[in-house]
Amino acid sequence: MPLCLSDKCLNISPSVTLTIDSRAKQLRALGLDVIGFGAGEPDFDTPDYVKQAAKDALDAGQTRYTPVAGTAELKEEIQHKLERDNSLEYELSEIIVSTGAKQSLFNAISALVNPGDEVLLPAPCWVSYPEMIRACGGVPVFVKGRSEDDFIPTADQIEKHVNEKTKAIILNSPCNPTGAVWDLRQLTALAEIAVRRGFYVISDEIYEKLVYDGTKHISIAALGEDIKKQTIVINGLSKSYAMTGWRVGYAAAPAEIVKAMTAFQSHTTSNCNSIAQHAAAVALTNGEKFMRESCVEFDFRRRLMHEALSAIPGLSCRLPKGAFYMMLDISGCIGKRLNGEEITGSESFARLLLEDKRVAAVPARAFGDDNYLRLSYAVKREKITEGAKRIAEFVAELK
Repeated sequence: MPLCLSDKCLNISPSVTLTIDSRAKQLRALGLDVIGFGAGEPDFDTPDYVKQAAKDALDAGQTRYTPVAGTAELKEEIQHKLERDNSLEYELSEIIVSTGAKQSLFNAISALVNPGDEVLLPAPCWVSYPEMIRACGGVPVFVKGRSEDDFIPTADQIEKHVNEKTKAIILNSPCNPTGAVWDLRQLTALAEIAVRRGFYVISDEIYEKLVYDGTKHISIAALGEDIKKQTIVINGLSKSYAMTGWRVGYAAAPAEIVKAMTAFQSHTTSNCNSIAQHAAAVALTNGEKFMRESCVEFDFRRRLMHEALSAIPGLSCRLPKGAFYMMLDISGCIGKRLNGEEITGSESFARLLLEDKRVAAVPARAFGDDNYLRLSYAVKREKITEGAKRIAEFVAELK
């Protein structure tokens, strides 16, 4: 038998988000002034009370293995959080803690998807969803929303893609990359289809605390017992508590699903970091002031970026309702050239923008729409202003 890598790994595309971020860091290492709109993490520091909790865990010797599904302390705080914030009641046996929400998602997909099963993806969507589905032998099915509908597909569009192979849909609200937030009407329509046609909903709610203009986050699992039985709620502390590097995520679902996820996790990573689990439990007991202040600042940056980008001739963008991303429509620049090189889509636009103007943004081809870039406004205000100025200069130089 020849020595070779697995087809599964060879067919997985690396994260374009991390690729762009890596190149931006290389340029910075050379002493160049790079403005990064690519990374998806808050630029705030983790709250002091959370860092102190980690130190307390170390001092108390909480450095050993924990139960695979998480400590009782943390699971109880997650239980309280879901009831308090989302009107959801779960037993501890229906909650699992993982190494970040990304692992929670992969655990859920692994527990549900068999080879050949189809998973619906409202698009544009986060780059890792389709790759996770493929890694589990499933087939991602993209359901593309329209810009004028905030990129949220209609119920009719979703149902047209449902067939006997449909196993689940991944719902991400607020959404990465579009910032869209599904409202009660849209969630109710999706829940009705899922229950009637018999497929699961994997609800990624990691950005739930970042909503603006009076918009309310609603968990689809709270719409009734029938849809709750078919929903896996995914969340974590990375975005809301500025704890991206701590890697604490969790899922809540019917006990039989959590049991399968726990068995899978027991053979991959086992438990989440013990120190981070204690810090996360403490974080969930407090932090409302931190999250409110963070949301106010992100809201200011959102409006600042939208105003600056909307003023650039040839570009356009919609004001998102949640998360900290903005989709920049670059379709008017496709076919133009810079220094003799043609812009053929979002990847060439992003590459030329980074190399020529030192502005890093993520090509939305990876998210399912080659006419856009995704920009993160999780950066300082002055960086947003300067970055938008450089983008305007870049567009003006296109021939």
